[in-house]
Amino acid sequence: MLPRLPLSVSLLSAVVVQLACQAFKVVLYSIREKRLALSWFVSAGGMPSAHSAFVTSLAVSVGLWNGFQSDLFAVACVFAIIIIYDAFRLRGAVAHHARVLSRLVAKHPDLQEGPINVNVGHSLAEILVGILTGGGFGVVAYLIIRSL
Repeated sequence: MLPRLPLSVSLLSAVVVQLACQAFKVVLYSIREKRLALSWFVSAGGMPSAHSAFVTSLAVSVGLWNGFQSDLFAVACVFAIIIIYDAFRLRGAVAHHARVLSRLVAKHPDLQEGPINVNVGHSLAEILVGILTGGGFGVVAYLIIRSL
């Protein structure tokens, strides 16, 4: 039986894994860039995909608490698939276009309207790590809260 908490365990799990992924990006990219890279906390790209972790954690948590045969899990699962697909395919294409535009603008400085953000999509590896992180966190959160 689900312990009475002031908010949804599934939502709490998803939000915590989202924040953890963003914090991990700050650490990872600060080390890589050899400077404090706080901008990665609100970045839409990078390793791992917080989008994938967020929706996977939500779907796994909903499935564990409500049953994987439930309509609620079906909705969460479809939502997760759409978000993950979007993060990989659509946002990946946007990132590719941004890189091409950046190269064109570098050759034609008179076209410069401001910096072009190329960190908007995710690679397959970033997506997979996000899915594993979110799914694992959803299971761990379920096991911890259920034991209370």
